Amino acid sequence: MGRNGTKGLATQTETTDDQLLVAKAQAGDMPAFEELYRRNSSRIYALCMRMCGNAGYAEEMTQEAFIRAWQRLSSFRGDARFSTWMHRVTVNVVLSDRRSRAKRMEKVTDPLEHQEIRLAARPNAPGLSVDLEEAIAKLPEGARDVFVLHDIEGYKHKEIADMTGIATGTSKAHLHRARRLLREHLNA
Repeated sequence: MGRNGTKGLATQTETTDDQLLVAKAQAGDMPAFEELYRRNSSRIYALCMRMCGNAGYAEEMTQEAFIRAWQRLSSFRGDARFSTWMHRVTVNVVLSDRRSRAKRMEKVTDPLEHQEIRLAARPNAPGLSVDLEEAIAKLPEGARDVFVLHDIEGYKHKEIADMTGIATGTSKAHLHRARRLLREHLNA
């Protein structure tokens, strides 16, 4: 922040602008919602990419998150910033989609066959230098979700447990596993 507080002013102006855009979008103004999309899509895509580990899936979930936001925009009360609300919508969309896909896979495949497919999807690449994003993408879904939500997005274990439907202790165990696996990937 500069001496004259210009960063704070910019943030306040941005928040006010977002509030006006949200109000217009809630009244059915599609260009206002498109502007909210432009302002927030890169951050939402980055979150989806970290949670999904796959660019195509992340793009799909980004679009789905904004569709869901448009459908539920009337429920946005303005208690938090639009970007914060959008973040929560996105996490819920990704987790919900993942549960839905898992249920479909259970109905379609034999559990042992499904396990073999999941294991085959995680190839080992000894001796290769792996960057952090690639290492995160290689984490098992549960561990990846908790790592992204806790270490990157800053949620507490209780909040993660509430969002994902797992116990707080399980969240802590997933985080411990994720950190161990990341160290292994990055040190390989």
